[in-house]
Amino acid sequence: MIGRRALLSALVLLAPSRAFGQQHRVWRVGFLALPKRPAPIAASRFGAFALGMRELGYIEGENLQIEWRFAEGDVGRLAELAAELVRLKVDIIVAGGTPVIRAAQRATAAIPIVMAANNDPVGSGFVESLGRPGGNITGLSNLSTDLSPKIVELLRSLAPKVTHVAVLSNPNNLSNAAVLKNLQAPMQSSGLKILPVDATTPAEISKGFATMRDQGAGGIIVAPDTMFVEQRALIADLALANQMPSVYSFREHVEAGGLISYGEHLADSYHRAAVYVDRIFKGAKPGDLPVEQSAKLELFIHRGTAKTLGLVIPADVIALANDVIE
Repeated sequence: MIGRRALLSALVLLAPSRAFGQQHRVWRVGFLALPKRPAPIAASRFGAFALGMRELGYIEGENLQIEWRFAEGDVGRLAELAAELVRLKVDIIVAGGTPVIRAAQRATAAIPIVMAANNDPVGSGFVESLGRPGGNITGLSNLSTDLSPKIVELLRSLAPKVTHVAVLSNPNNLSNAAVLKNLQAPMQSSGLKILPVDATTPAEISKGFATMRDQGAGGIIVAPDTMFVEQRALIADLALANQMPSVYSFREHVEAGGLISYGEHLADSYHRAAVYVDRIFKGAKPGDLPVEQSAKLELFIHRGTAKTLGLVIPADVIALANDVIE
C-alpha cells in the first residue's frame, strides 16, 4: 500500500508539471516574404499576421517565436531563406505571393505551409483543389483573376478616351497568365486594344514602360504580383511620367501614387492567415483545410493622381470607394 500511495502522489505532482509544459510550449513560425524588412514590421501588412496571432492567444516572446525572413526584393534569395527556415525546424511556414510560396514548396513537403495570399493556387500547382488542397499547403486565395470585368469598367469610367491599354504582368508568376487571359474578353467588348508587357525585374519594368509608350498605350493595368507590389513606387512614378491612368489590384499601389485599385486588402489576408496557423497548431492537417477565397473587396482612388492626369472621377465611382486619397 505504501508503494501504491507513493506512486499516486508522484502522479499528482507530475500532472500540473505536464500541463504547465504544454501550456507554455513555444510555437515557431517561419515567415517568408519578398520585400525589404519593413520598419517597423507592426505597421506593415506583415504585422497584421502577428496581430492576428495575438488575438488568438499567441504572444511573441511567450508562446510564439516568429522567424522573420525578408529577401530584400531579390527573388533569387527566396530559396536560400526557405531552406534556412527548414533547417531551423519551424513548426509552420507562412508565405504570400507566388514566388514566395513556390520557394517554400520546393524547400519542404513535410512542414505545413500557409499561403497568406495567392491569385491561383490550383493553376500554380500549390494545391490539388480549393476544397481539398492535399499535400502540405493551404491558406488564402484572392479573387484577382476573377475581377477583370470590373477593372476594365473602372478604367473606362475614369479614362473614357483611352483606346490602347498595356497590361503589365510577370511571366514568372503563373497566375498572371490567367489574369491576362481573363482581361481579353472584357477589353475586347469595351473596344480596347490590349498590349501585353512582361517584366521580371525593376529594370524590365522601366524598359516595359518605354515599350508601352512606343506602342501608343494610353493606360495600364498592373497584374497582381509580389514584385510589382515591392516596386509600386517605381510603377506609379512611371505611369505618371507617361501620363497613363493606372489600375491595380492592391491598395498599396494607390498609397504609392497609383490611380485606382480594386481587389483584396493584403493586410487583411495576412491577418486571416493566423486562423489557419492556429488550426494547424491544434491538430488540423493542411491538406484537409479548404483554401479560403477572399470575399472582402475594396476600392481605393488617388484623387491627387487623377488631378495630375487631368481626369475627373465620376461621382458614382467615388461613392463606391473605401477611401479616396488626396
